[in-house]
Amino acid sequence: MKSIAVVGGGITGVTTAYALVKRGLKVTLFERNRYAAMETSFANGGQLSASNAEVWNHSSNILKGLQWMLKKDAPLLINPKPSWHKLSWFAEFMMAMPNYNCNTIETARLAIAAREYLFSWAQEEGIDFDLKRLGILHIYRDKKGFDHAAKVSKLLAKGGLARTAVTPAEMRSLEPTLCGDFYGGYYTDSDSTGDIHKFTSGLATAAERHGAQILYDQNVRSVKSINGQAHISVLTHQKETLSHTFDAVVVCAGVESRKFAAQLGDRVNIYPVKGYSITVNLVDKVSQMGAPNLSLLDDESKLVTSRLGIDRFRVAGTAEFNGYNRDIRADRILPLVDWVNACFPNIKTNSVVPWAGLRPMMPNMLPKVGAGQLSNVFYNTGHGHLGWTLSAITANLIADEVKDKMSGSVYAPNLMLNPSQ
Repeated sequence: MKSIAVVGGGITGVTTAYALVKRGLKVTLFERNRYAAMETSFANGGQLSASNAEVWNHSSNILKGLQWMLKKDAPLLINPKPSWHKLSWFAEFMMAMPNYNCNTIETARLAIAAREYLFSWAQEEGIDFDLKRLGILHIYRDKKGFDHAAKVSKLLAKGGLARTAVTPAEMRSLEPTLCGDFYGGYYTDSDSTGDIHKFTSGLATAAERHGAQILYDQNVRSVKSINGQAHISVLTHQKETLSHTFDAVVVCAGVESRKFAAQLGDRVNIYPVKGYSITVNLVDKVSQMGAPNLSLLDDESKLVTSRLGIDRFRVAGTAEFNGYNRDIRADRILPLVDWVNACFPNIKTNSVVPWAGLRPMMPNMLPKVGAGQLSNVFYNTGHGHLGWTLSAITANLIADEVKDKMSGSVYAPNLMLNPSQ
């Protein structure tokens, strides 16, 4: 039985380990934290959103980024301090702009395919993750935003996703608690929400049950491939350095994937794009009744919402290009709280838990899924703001490739993923 190392215990690492072990491979997952899903997969917006498949490689986002550069509470914030990493990433980001249409369509196709696997895994393994299959409502305050959404809807339709334009009156019928003046919206009834941390933790337990070994408190320091063997060097919680050897390795290390790829002779130009969230504890009946059950996406504010059970309301979003900085800034959290107060005035915001995480983003906004230069090195990383949405399908794609190559079969690439990446 071939032995496979998986580096990273977030949503992509855990789904990859699960998909590999279900295919009969011997799997060991390394995670530097004490539990799975403790970093970027801990408190995201909670959306499983094919309707959010539009890639960011659009001229309007470049203009907004320039306009907002000096505005500390802007939805899109770029630290003007230059670095070669940042400059190279943005250069490749702009080079990918001609592929905006096809990459948006491809992302939608991947997101739709991922649903089948994710829901079946949760059902098969009995994972409770506060799933709500009520759809997602995109809201727009002006005609310009609404008209752009109409163009995006045509691209999503080419990817197989149907969503419906709705009037302000229909919006309030879908979500009566929503307050404010809106031009219109788009509703996707096939989208859903849930708690990514609960799902990932549950799937990690399931992977162990099926035979995967998960080594927590193991900080991977280096990954090498020598003479057809993958060598993993880790620093344990007890400050002990250990070495492990496997037949192959799959790098699923989020924003750290770029570093490990360089060690393996590959270039995976992931940039850490910080996002923030707040979890509002709905401490009384008035707040619980005043919070939406339907998930929302406010395109102007770049915020998404999800209702997690009875007593939690998650609001997340924004994008901050500020390197590997993980600080939770009060001036970035306050706009999220203000947004809740404006749109849902019956929610008490006196019990709010802030969070920040670094999204691993590739310049073309498509994940890096596939083999590296070396025959026993693979990647499943760079999913950006759609890590949970895409995780189940990319895990299956990479697991198929690893199994085929490790068994000596001729691998036939799955055409669902853009081969040009």
